[in-house]
Amino acid sequence: MRREIVINAAGQETRVAILEDGRLVELMHERADAQRMVGDIYLGRVEAVLPGIQAAFVDIGTEKSGFLHASDAAEREDDEDEEKKNGGGGGKRGGRYPPIQDLVSRGQEVLVQITKEPISTKGPRVTTQISLPGRFLVYMPGSDHVGVSRKIDDRDERSRLRKMARDLLAKKPGGVIVRTVGEELTKKVFKSDLSTLVATWEKVQEVVKEAQAPALIHEEAKLTSGIIRDLFSDRIDSLTVDSRDLAREIKTYLGEVSPELVDRVKLYSGATPVFDENEIEEQIHRAYRRKVDLASGGHVVIEATEALVAIDVNTGRYTGKKDPEQTILRTNLDAAAEVSRQLRLRDIGGIIVVDFIDMDDREFRERVYQSMKSHLGRDRARTKVFGISDLGLLEMSRQRVRPSLFQIMSEPCSYCEGTGRVFSPETVLRRVERAIRRAASAGENRKLTVRIHPDVALCLLEKESEFIKIMKRECRIDLDFRDDPLINASEYRLLAAPSDQDVTSRYAVA
Repeated sequence: MRREIVINAAGQETRVAILEDGRLVELMHERADAQRMVGDIYLGRVEAVLPGIQAAFVDIGTEKSGFLHASDAAEREDDEDEEKKNGGGGGKRGGRYPPIQDLVSRGQEVLVQITKEPISTKGPRVTTQISLPGRFLVYMPGSDHVGVSRKIDDRDERSRLRKMARDLLAKKPGGVIVRTVGEELTKKVFKSDLSTLVATWEKVQEVVKEAQAPALIHEEAKLTSGIIRDLFSDRIDSLTVDSRDLAREIKTYLGEVSPELVDRVKLYSGATPVFDENEIEEQIHRAYRRKVDLASGGHVVIEATEALVAIDVNTGRYTGKKDPEQTILRTNLDAAAEVSRQLRLRDIGGIIVVDFIDMDDREFRERVYQSMKSHLGRDRARTKVFGISDLGLLEMSRQRVRPSLFQIMSEPCSYCEGTGRVFSPETVLRRVERAIRRAASAGENRKLTVRIHPDVALCLLEKESEFIKIMKRECRIDLDFRDDPLINASEYRLLAAPSDQDVTSRYAVA
């Protein structure tokens, strides 16, 4: 499989695309006015301690207070190896932890690190378990844990790396996790990376001494720097960037830490935008659609709700040849691969339910389940997948660090308020009718001007041309209908004479 990174750094937004065999699997972007916060370290002050939810709110000087759960305020007691990403883990973990009221108190100053961006009405999630990611290591100054990335699966190599880490940490406080790119790491490189991270931590401590809460203490590397540090390894075949300055900066950094990768960095200078040249722009456009077509002819539909993301699998125009069970299996296997890709591309997190097409054969269900797990193995985010039920439902969770691509790039529709639907013109007219009758029965207004959307006005003229006459006769009220293109298609306005006072709320139905 060919893996590529393409960086579009022109304009006011930096975009990073990760491709596998030419297909877009991850998209990250950063705007000058909305930079990411994950990994940033703050000196905060505890605002409130809530034993009922085992959490505290910490003022870090941002618009929304940080959310600190008890599991993020106490050192872990379990000993799982894991690779922390972007400066911290976060999330409820295994192991026991003391009550939140025994860990922090109101008014206390605490050093915290952001592990999850603010999403919707929720503030950022924070932890007191500080971690500093380097090129090959993650340094944890408040821990003595030594771990190795789970993606390094050679047992002898894992033992070698763990022993090397313990030897080098013998004279230094803290713990480390060896990252995936640290496989076959030499002692010299290990020591250099560790020394850099320890020096960074010492600078953080110096800044804390002079700071007054709430205050930003340390900023994590921003998008492009973080991508090069975290992702660019010998597993990536090429990196293409359309900025000469950024290309020079990347090569300089790699020349110090991984000189063998310098030749894989390519400067793009073509007249066509780099994303268009690599056929990425159209793939991004398709990432906002509800319906995703499968290579077999089937399709999946992705629907996000407040509680979870529901994904439905359909055979569509794929009917197979003879055996319906094989047709269903083929569609479900295609869907497993595409759903795994879409989760990464759209950066969907939280609880996810995939409604596969029903399979009677237990062996087929197991094949689809294992296929799903295999494709999710490429995902940098932590995932947990459960078996497929008899109803064909697969439940899973995916680490949520930041808002999804859809949330970042869009906002709720001012017409439908996020439902994805608007009232039909006929429905709006029935609501208008009820409001007029209510106004007539009140006896307060004998003349009303009704403002409606042009689509509703067209429906009134073409389908219900007698409506106005009937309402005037039955309600004994003078009515004047006017179309207004600025009004919401699902709404209407009642204006009472002589001053055109808006009385909609007085007579409208809920």
